[in-house]
Formats: sequence, C-alpha cells, structure tokens
Amino acid sequence: MKKRSEAEYSPSDRLTIESLMGLGGQSARKSHYPELVAKIEELEDERNRYKSIFENAQHGIFQARFDSGLIAANPALARICGYTDPQQLCSRVDSFASGLLFDTGEYPLLLEKLKLYGKLFGYETRLLRQDGSAVDVSLNVLIKDDDQGGLMEAFVADITERKKAQNKLKKLNEELEQRVDERTEELVSLNHKLVNEINERRVIEQALKEARDAAEQANKSKDKYLAAASHDLLQPLNAARLLVSTLQERELAAENNHLVERIHMALEGAEELLSDLLDISRLDQNAVQPDLTSIPLNYLFRMLQVEFQPVAEQRSVSLRVLGSGLNIRSDSRLLMRVLRNFLSNAFRYTPAGRVLLGVRRRGDHLELQVWDTGPGIPEDKLEDIFKEFQQIDHQYQTGRKGVGLGLAIVERIAGMLDHPIRISSRPGKGTMFSVSVPVSSDTVEAILQPQQMVHQDLSGRPILVIDNEADILVSMKALLQQWSCEVYVAIDPAEAIEKYLRKGVEPQLILADFHLNNNATGVEAVDQVRAFAGYDIPAAIITADRSPEGRKLFRERQLPVLNKPVKPGKLRALITHLLQPPQQAEG
Repeated sequence: MKKRSEAEYSPSDRLTIESLMGLGGQSARKSHYPELVAKIEELEDERNRYKSIFENAQHGIFQARFDSGLIAANPALARICGYTDPQQLCSRVDSFASGLLFDTGEYPLLLEKLKLYGKLFGYETRLLRQDGSAVDVSLNVLIKDDDQGGLMEAFVADITERKKAQNKLKKLNEELEQRVDERTEELVSLNHKLVNEINERRVIEQALKEARDAAEQANKSKDKYLAAASHDLLQPLNAARLLVSTLQERELAAENNHLVERIHMALEGAEELLSDLLDISRLDQNAVQPDLTSIPLNYLFRMLQVEFQPVAEQRSVSLRVLGSGLNIRSDSRLLMRVLRNFLSNAFRYTPAGRVLLGVRRRGDHLELQVWDTGPGIPEDKLEDIFKEFQQIDHQYQTGRKGVGLGLAIVERIAGMLDHPIRISSRPGKGTMFSVSVPVSSDTVEAILQPQQMVHQDLSGRPILVIDNEADILVSMKALLQQWSCEVYVAIDPAEAIEKYLRKGVEPQLILADFHLNNNATGVEAVDQVRAFAGYDIPAAIITADRSPEGRKLFRERQLPVLNKPVKPGKLRALITHLLQPPQQAEG
C-alpha cells in the first residue's frame, strides 16, 4: 500500500485526525506529530507484511461467513480449487456450504463441531473445484465473532498426494491381506494334505511293520524248519554216505565200483548243496557266531592235506602244501570252510596240473593262498563269482557242477571274521584265491597232526555208537567193521548199559549223536555211560547241530565234534586220535 505524504493530507483531514488523537492545539501538534507519523508508518508496514504472507502462502487461506460466501481468499486457495485468481473464486462462491464444500450435506456436522469446540484442526474434507471435481484438503478452522455475526477463518492444505499415497498403501495392504489370505488358504490346504499324507504314511508304515514282522516271523519259521529239515535230511544222507564209503573200501567188480563211485558223487553233491543252503541261510540271519581262538596253522593245513590228497590222486593233480610254524587267530571251523571251498574249486577247474596250498607273511597277518594251474577266470567275471548262484562255465571243469553258493558263503564268512579275501587270475595260466588272517602270539597246546593218525590199525578196538536212527546205526556199524573194529550200537545210554556194559563190554570209545529221543542229548549219554563204567571213556559227538550254543557246550565239555554228513576220512582220523595212548597223543 502506497503511503501518502504530509502534503497530500487536506487541512480538514489533518484537523479530523488531530482532533481524534487529541492534538487540536498548536502545542499538542508540535509535540506529538512526529510520533504519530512513525506509528502510522509502522502500522502500514505491518499491514503490508501480512498482506504479503496472505498472498504468497503455500496453503490456502480464506474468510467466510457462516451463512454467506467468501469474504477473502488467497491465490493458493484459488489454485487448489482450480481458479485463476482469488477474485474469480470469491465471485463464484456465494455460499461456503454449497459453493466450496463438495459434499453439501457435510456442512451441518462441520458447523456443529465448530460451535462446540470453537476450532478444528486437521479436519479432512473435500472442496469443490471449478471443473466440478473434488480435491482432498485438510482444514484448520477458527471461529471469530464480530458485529455482523459468526466469522470463520481457515487454513487449507492440499492433501491429494497424501491421499493418493494412503490409497496406494491401503490398496497394497488390501493386496497383501489378500495374498496372506490366499497363502493362508494354500497353507491350510497343504496342511490338510500333509495331515492326510502323514495318516496315509502311518497306515503304510503300520502295514510295512506288519509285513516286516510277518517276514521276520517267516524267516524264523524258515530257520526252524531248515534246522529241523537239515537234521531229518542229513540223517539218511549220513547213513547213505557211510554205506557208500564202506562199499568203496571193499573189493568189488569193476562195473560195481563204477556204480558205487557214481552214487558217491551224487551223495557228495547232495551233501554240498544242503550244507550250502543251510550255511547261507544261517549267515544271512546272523545265526553264526565266530569262536576266535589261537590255532596252529600247520594243523589246519595238514588236515586239509589229508582230506584233499585222495581227491588229488583221483584226478591226477599234484597237491603241494607249504605251511608255517606260526599260530593264527580265527574260528577254525569257519576258516576251514573258506579254505576247503578254495581247494574244492581249484580241483574242480584243474583237470591236470598242480594245486598249491601255501602261506605268505604280510606284516602282522598271514595270507593263506590256494593256487591252481587251471584255465583261469576272465577279468570281467571276477566280481560275478562271489554272487549267489553264479558260476563260470569251463570246458575243463571236472566232477560235479555246484549251484554257485560256495564263494557267496566264503564272502559272508570272511566279512564276519574280518578276514579280507583276494583273487587274482590269468586266463590260460591259473587262479589264486587267498584269505588274510591275523598272527596269534598265544601259546597253543600240541595237537596230534593228521599224518600221525590216518594209518593207525583199528583192529579189535571196541567202539560204542549211540544214535536214535536205525539207519545210522547200521551204516556206522558197517563202516567201523570194515576197519576191523568191534562195534556195539544202541539207541540210548540205557540200552548201551543194559545190553553191553552189564555184560562186561568195556568200550574204548563212544560216538554219540547229539539229539536223542525224549529230548536227551549225546553229552548226557556220554556222562551216563562213563558213570556206569567208572572210568573216563574217550568220546566224540556226531551231530547236524551247528548252533553256537552247541559248540560252546562241546568246547566246555572238551568233546570233539564231527558234523553230519560225516566224511569217513575225518571219522577215522578222529577215532585214531582219540584211541592214541596218552603219552603218544601228548607227543
């Protein structure tokens, strides 16, 4: 606002102002006029400052009557409402309620709050723009009273962007909630599915458990059946082998000798097959427990030499055994099973040539080796020979063809004993099988070697045989009589005592079957006969029982054992050993 100079004031103006301010006198004017001018100028400056703030403010500002239009508005409010200037806005808005508020029905509530509180801060509403659209704003409103009635002054902030952000955030929240709901629904569905799968799995697991239990029970039943069947099968097989061995030692016509030999081979095949099936079943069921002891290696080698020398002579193959004076730690029965299989294969696949049983020192172990000069095994077949029912067909194979369980049994036994096995072969040159056993430093009592016993004369030696199978008694009697023994047979100790010992017979040896009638055992039979005789008669147990419990009992009672089917060579060697005078046996 432009100031007027003192010259522009008319005498009447001066007189009016001076009269109003009490400056009518000459002296008063002279004393107060400069001060008055300064005050007027100060007021004018203040007015201009507020005017500038009003016109340049970023937020809209307006004054309005409750019942009429706008009194004043600044440019910012004009821009917010889409007008070019405040004058255009004020001229077109004749009523705050209908001309400025977008929702006219909101005015009564706004007015009621204003009269109740006298002011409103942050009141959000929508104003009507020139084009008829709405703009979101926030109002700070004050009520002022004047002589014309109620007056309200307001500051207006455009919150369009904030509203957009809020709406976007709201939309994002709604989308998030929708995604959460969808994901929750999906998880609930998956959870139901998982619960169903768990229930189905439980049903399947229960069915599998029942199937496993049934399978285990079937295996136990199979084992019991095999154990019972083995005894029943081995009894007649044992009797037949003994009878055939008796015939082999007799002088027969050439054609009869041929027939006896064929019968012998058939029985040998049946014996090997049955033994293999029983062994592999018991090994798979962990029913075989090793009995590790210190064993003189030469004893094992010479036992094998005695057993396989007739085989070598029959097949015109040279057998050479190179032992060692060292002791080894192993299970003698199981280790003999491994070496016996190696030797059987060597003779089976070597029609002519040499077989060597030897040993090499490997640190604190001995590698027991079986070499042959047979056709050898192709390299791509070396792994297959240890599989069940796998055999290598050779045109040079001699003797009976097996069923392919021997080396599978060897592998299981070697694993159980922790005795690594090894094979090397050169096609056309031969094969070497070996098993590695630990050296033992334990002292072993002297054992009578096989070559010291096989040629002993058994003529006239009284031997008592106790067995509950009549066929076994007949065959054992025939074989022992073939060796010129005096043989006494009985089905139980009571019959032996009543029939022979009470009549003065003094047996020098007892051969007793382990399983007798009425759940009696051969061990009990030996005790009863010894008790009646009054002296410690040498005795041995002949049985098809291969259980760890039985072996432990025989070992505790110091009773030698022969497993059925009994091989005549082993039987004669054992009888010779047991009938040795004490001083000779100990030497």
